[in-house]
Amino acid sequence: MGLVLIQGAESLLADRAISQVIATKGGAQTSIFSADELEVGFITDSLAPSLFSEARVVVIKDLQDLTAECSDEVISYLENQDENLTLVLWHKGGVKGKALIDKIKKLNPEIIAAEAIKKESEKSDFVRTEFKRLERKISTEAVNALIDSLGSDLRELSAACSQLASDVPSQKVIDEDDVARYQMGRVESTGFDVADAALDGKTAIALINLRNALSTGTDPVLIVSALASSLRTLAKVSGASRSAKSFELASTLAIAPWQIDKARRQLTGWSEGGLAKAVVAIAAADADIKGAASDPIYALEQAVMTVSAAKSAR
Repeated sequence: MGLVLIQGAESLLADRAISQVIATKGGAQTSIFSADELEVGFITDSLAPSLFSEARVVVIKDLQDLTAECSDEVISYLENQDENLTLVLWHKGGVKGKALIDKIKKLNPEIIAAEAIKKESEKSDFVRTEFKRLERKISTEAVNALIDSLGSDLRELSAACSQLASDVPSQKVIDEDDVARYQMGRVESTGFDVADAALDGKTAIALINLRNALSTGTDPVLIVSALASSLRTLAKVSGASRSAKSFELASTLAIAPWQIDKARRQLTGWSEGGLAKAVVAIAAADADIKGAASDPIYALEQAVMTVSAAKSAR
């Protein structure tokens, strides 16, 4: 019998915690669910004792989004737990689902923190911990350079740490020059590079990023998806109170605090009419690259220019 509660909105840390729990159970049958895909009765069935007394791990993500009925099923299970089952529950924070969390905590679960990183010192600590885990040394200047270039995206920071540890000779302390070479090696543009420039109204840079992304093999569908995702984030944040702190909004909007901060910066100059024009342009581009246009690349370029121009539209 086991009960694990993961608290916090940082998905990288939560996913690592889940993987660690599963790894410690030595091949136990594992089921992973998100709250939004669970219907009444499903949790009860999934947590019912196995006929063969098998060791099992059941993971429920986004606990804050469980319906009242599904929450009742979890509570019912907690009152009569299966000794062969480890239940892992991930709650991203906020007031949603607090009553369920309070009941879980009364059972003294193993609690694992997965809080989003907010402070510069926390980012530095994360990078240093990554290199310690990789058994590598890095200079303070290199840590700062890495954070300056990649920001608060833990997945990207983690990937950069792994890449640097792999590329730089093992006997060498990783320094600023190594970070600079790593950054120069990232020549390919992603769909989000295109989206960021377009949402900032930087048409020329957006088109350059678009051509770089296409030339390095990025599928046009992924570029449109990145544009659509960035616009959805912008729209979500535009409707939220400016006085609310990003970490307070994170669970309500279902996006990370750093994404909220970024969207707030990008929203400068955008109007409701401009956002509407951009959304229409991306919807049309999505149809165009999936067969509606004779020249999908031209259609995508036009969409990027339309989104960029929409920033100052009324």
